[in-house]
Amino acid sequence: MRTLFILLFITILTYPAKAAKVDTVSVYSPSMKKYIKNVVILPEKQKKDMPVVFMLHGAGGSYKTWTAGPSRIKDFVDQYGLVVICPDGAVTSWYFDSPLDSTMRYETYVAKELTQWANENLPISKDRKKRAITGLSMGGHGAFYLAINHPEQWGNIGSTSGGIDFRNFPDSWNIKLRIGEKDKYPENWENYTVFNHIDKIKKGNFNIYVDCGTEDFFYPMNKAFHERLLYEKIPHEYTDRPGAHNWDYWKNSICYQLMFFGDKMSQE
Repeated sequence: MRTLFILLFITILTYPAKAAKVDTVSVYSPSMKKYIKNVVILPEKQKKDMPVVFMLHGAGGSYKTWTAGPSRIKDFVDQYGLVVICPDGAVTSWYFDSPLDSTMRYETYVAKELTQWANENLPISKDRKKRAITGLSMGGHGAFYLAINHPEQWGNIGSTSGGIDFRNFPDSWNIKLRIGEKDKYPENWENYTVFNHIDKIKKGNFNIYVDCGTEDFFYPMNKAFHERLLYEKIPHEYTDRPGAHNWDYWKNSICYQLMFFGDKMSQE
């Protein structure tokens, strides 16, 4: 891990800023019968079959979150020749198809409708080994939920400060609006938390990166997630370091993740 920090420091000091292109596109969702906005970031130098990273926002955020926050995403897009796609997750969709609300089908949207649009309209690779998905907070949960349940789409998964196991938060972030109140729908709270989907991960099927600040309220569940992955002998990278649930942590965390994905996808 020390080597990764040194490489990141050198990269930030020596790699010049370039002109990555940031656009907003509206993509129609047949399942929800509406257009949904997404940020697309393309590198200055483009070619066919570029690796792609889908980046999911947290609760209360939007498709603008990752470009509005203080990060160096565009630098890494240029450095690694990545395409980045930031979909809108409707503030608190949790990126699954709600069993109670047919207007909330964001699993279908991201994993099927948006990916189909991206495959047809962007110069990205269709090889899952060159496709990654990550997110912060709610988006960290969404990244793992979507990749594990749609492994044909992504071969690389990340999470920063992820709400990996939301069962201890029955009244927070509108989760009960998506899957019902915990005491009335306990099976939904078990079935939809990504923590209970670890057994679907096949060893070596994904490159995995999980990180969380030690002062984050999601830290205990991220540590437990890491320990469960260790128990199941699933290879992954895990980092915890001082930090809370805020942009001071995420602006650095996403750099490490993009380096990790860039390195892994460039090896394929």
